[in-house]
Amino acid sequence: MFLVMTMLLITLTGCSSDDDGGSSGGAASGTINAKIDGTNFTSMEISSSATLANSGQNLVIIGSNSSGKAITITIIGYEGEGTYEISGSMVSSASYSETDVSNPSNPTTEIWQSPYEDSLLGEINISEETENKIKGTFNFMCKNVNGDDSIKNITEGSFDLDKQIT
Repeated sequence: MFLVMTMLLITLTGCSSDDDGGSSGGAASGTINAKIDGTNFTSMEISSSATLANSGQNLVIIGSNSSGKAITITIIGYEGEGTYEISGSMVSSASYSETDVSNPSNPTTEIWQSPYEDSLLGEINISEETENKIKGTFNFMCKNVNGDDSIKNITEGSFDLDKQIT
């Protein structure tokens, strides 16, 4: 695990934080795609959104699927296209969650959060923003801080979402 984290840190620190946001990835319109520890995740269009809030200063990206799995990404101090680091600064954060509804009267949710320490754990790249759409890529490592302390590696993430302004 230490080797994986070290390699991820080396890879990510080689990326400039003033990039133009890179490619838009391969998500279909209205969805979020990623690999969760190597397993494919695709959100449903009806439960996926990109919302600019607080006069456009914050961006919140949310997507979930029919299996109760979800990804949430938040950028505080959003400034448009570019690269945003997920690190101990808490300017950008991300989470992955799994909700088990097999017992509808007592559902359980596990949440893996990032950042969970003061190091670079991932990044969000906003590659394209128009009046109505936002596209980009992301990756991050997250930890189940209120559960078993397990780590999830979210890779090859991309989104192509309609943009809402609140």
